[in-house]
Amino acid sequence: MPDPKKEIPVRTSNLNRIPLHDEVLIIGGGVAGCAASIALARKGRGVTLIEREPTPRHKVCGEFLSGEALEDLHALGIDVASLGAVPIDYVRLAAARRAAEAPLPFPAASLTRKALDTALIAEAIAAGVSVERGRSVQALGRTASNAWQATLDDGTTYEAPTVFLATGKHDLRGYKRPEDPERWVAFKMYFRLARAQAAELARASELMLFPGGYGGIQPVEGGIANLCWVVQQRHLARVGNRWENFLAKMQQDCPHLAMRLAGAEPLLAKPIAITHIPYGYIRRTTENGLYCIGDQAAVIPSFTGDGISIALHTARCAVAAYLAAEPAPVFQAKLRSALLAQMRLAEFAADGLNNALARVALPFCLRVWPGVMRVTARLTRVAQHASVAQAAVAS
Repeated sequence: MPDPKKEIPVRTSNLNRIPLHDEVLIIGGGVAGCAASIALARKGRGVTLIEREPTPRHKVCGEFLSGEALEDLHALGIDVASLGAVPIDYVRLAAARRAAEAPLPFPAASLTRKALDTALIAEAIAAGVSVERGRSVQALGRTASNAWQATLDDGTTYEAPTVFLATGKHDLRGYKRPEDPERWVAFKMYFRLARAQAAELARASELMLFPGGYGGIQPVEGGIANLCWVVQQRHLARVGNRWENFLAKMQQDCPHLAMRLAGAEPLLAKPIAITHIPYGYIRRTTENGLYCIGDQAAVIPSFTGDGISIALHTARCAVAAYLAAEPAPVFQAKLRSALLAQMRLAEFAADGLNNALARVALPFCLRVWPGVMRVTARLTRVAQHASVAQAAVAS
């Protein structure tokens, strides 16, 4: 719980300014932002978290929880089983009419982001975090006294000596990540599958290949399935930039997916979508007092199912660095070094499966898939950086 002796944030109506002396301001209330806020509050730090959405909502996310993610969530007090998470034991690679299956070499689960974010926000509030929901940060800069100042959409400003930037796939003005050269577009739709297909999919995550991208389908709580797919913009343009046209083409190119969706009921009026995802991005530098976490630190290809794990990992490492008084630029450089090998391997694996050569050599890819998947799954897991781990223990 926060130290009661710390100054409580007080609204200054005439200036519309809220100073947060000796506090941490976290911008973004997704997985990374909430995880960091909980950990900091439990260490007695006063934390204010600003989240632009008034309530948790569905997001474009594969919703796969790896073993590392499950461990981090357990440490935060999140019991995913009680939230209805579905155990995932197998991964299947499907292309055309063929599929290959391999058991996962670690425990895993599947849970909607809406359910996970709801639990994380509740845990943050219980830990003593001051949560401001439905508030959007429009600008972030320095004051004359060198404090960080966040300006909200209603003109209110928050000041703090330290900021954690956790805005996910959405960039904050002035802190834009590099352009996505491939111009990826991601979609997500929930389906209620036909009974036989739901039984076939149970406890498995299926990865499907098609020209210009790849997709994944897996069960989530409530007896429904999450279908996510990413495609390069030029391939989407070939079908008139219409998601329904591309979904039809995916099923034509991958009859395995058509089989899964036969008789399925779509549960959203249209898919959730997001564009310009800079896969492979790892932040090189940052400013003093600005710790960048989650997708603002690194964006691993969706192929690996490591997005949530990366978010939790970067949050945990940033908190340990902050508590150890490690400057943000030093932390960011160490984090990049620790993640670089895994990120590059994940890019190589995703590109290799999705390029034209892989499709020509499809029978070979499916034959070697189980062994390759086990090796890739292990090598692309995030590992805690030694110095960060030591800092966490010392704190």
